[in-house]
Amino acid sequence: MTILSSIVKTILLGIIQGITEWLPISSTGHLIVFASIWPLEPADFFEVFKVVIQFGSILAVLVLYYQKLNPFDKRKSLKKRKQTLQLWSKVIVGVIPAAIIGLLLDDIIEGYLSANFVIAVALIAYGIIFILVEKNPRQEKMETIEQVDYLSALKIGCFQCLALIPGTSRSGATILGGLYCGCSRTVASEFSFFLAIPVMFGASLLKVIKYLA
Repeated sequence: MTILSSIVKTILLGIIQGITEWLPISSTGHLIVFASIWPLEPADFFEVFKVVIQFGSILAVLVLYYQKLNPFDKRKSLKKRKQTLQLWSKVIVGVIPAAIIGLLLDDIIEGYLSANFVIAVALIAYGIIFILVEKNPRQEKMETIEQVDYLSALKIGCFQCLALIPGTSRSGATILGGLYCGCSRTVASEFSFFLAIPVMFGASLLKVIKYLA
């Protein structure tokens, strides 16, 4: 019965993750709230599970945008391959802030901020912020992903740090960052997805290492 219960829980958590990952709402926050109602045991395994499962979702980005993200595609012109490499370099720049803050504060965040109250406040706060952004749109200066410059990538990466707080949507925070920097909604969303690839891979690796240590 315990094994069956665990299987059912993981399936339900997978469904929640699959739905919430692609919306500007916190997938981690919803996973934590669900687990507080119907816990997945052991608790330290759930800490790994809730991060690694997100990387599974991000793999869909690699499939969907494989051609766009592949700098070695021979069907691309030399110019296009160069632009793809530049895109990856901008993604790396955007990842730096979250990588530094995440490594330094991971234990503190897990110990003090993974509470339902914090998640509830974050979900409400970012819902309000999105409404305000929609009512007061900024001028769109970047309408293609190639127009995103390195400084904007770094700024968007700083917004991504907000997602270290449970209840804060990573995609929502980075999309807000992109809109703030003048990206169109499409560009902000795409760059947010691309940033997720190294971030979630690194976060998953860190959690697995800590769990096995």
